[in-house]
Amino acid sequence: MMNIAILGATGNFGRLFSAKLLANPSYQLTVISKSAGNIFEDSFRVTAKTMDATNLKDLKNALKDMDIVYCAVSGPDQAVIARNLVKSNPKRLIYMTVVGIYNELEGEGAEFNLENETEQIPNRNAVDIIEESDLDYTILRSGYLIHGEEDDYAITKKGETPKGYVSNFESVEKVALEIIEKPELYSRESISVTKDMI
Repeated sequence: MMNIAILGATGNFGRLFSAKLLANPSYQLTVISKSAGNIFEDSFRVTAKTMDATNLKDLKNALKDMDIVYCAVSGPDQAVIARNLVKSNPKRLIYMTVVGIYNELEGEGAEFNLENETEQIPNRNAVDIIEESDLDYTILRSGYLIHGEEDDYAITKKGETPKGYVSNFESVEKVALEIIEKPELYSRESISVTKDMI
């Protein structure tokens, strides 16, 4: 049984991804958010932790014995949460954020780059903290999330221009599951998973 924690489990992506993970009977989930107990019920394979990830002591306790931590949080507290993740020292971290944090978007979509969008600042600050740590991490950057075909995506790495600024939920889930199944995949790398719009 693999123990997986999902931070931001009640968000748009977190809720769908948690359901996807529960389809695999070999995964045991700890779902974490400020409202986890309102959405999830404790069961044989699910533990709901209603908590604030900015609280280091609570987060450390929640992440103890986890094989994988998937972070899908957003908002202004990301840098605090990223520091707490580094201090919690998970075995394997997948940190989900968005394209544009490195000013890597070109053409249509460049408006979402850090230099043009102040809402990107917390995303970039959190990623900087994680990338400067010793954690075994993957930064997984998505575009604007819509529903679509699972295989309609292209992967680019840090320093490369993403193929677009839109991503399918299903594609991001697929890549995340691949990393969970093969934790060495994209270790200490930042990748984007977007629809190929070029």
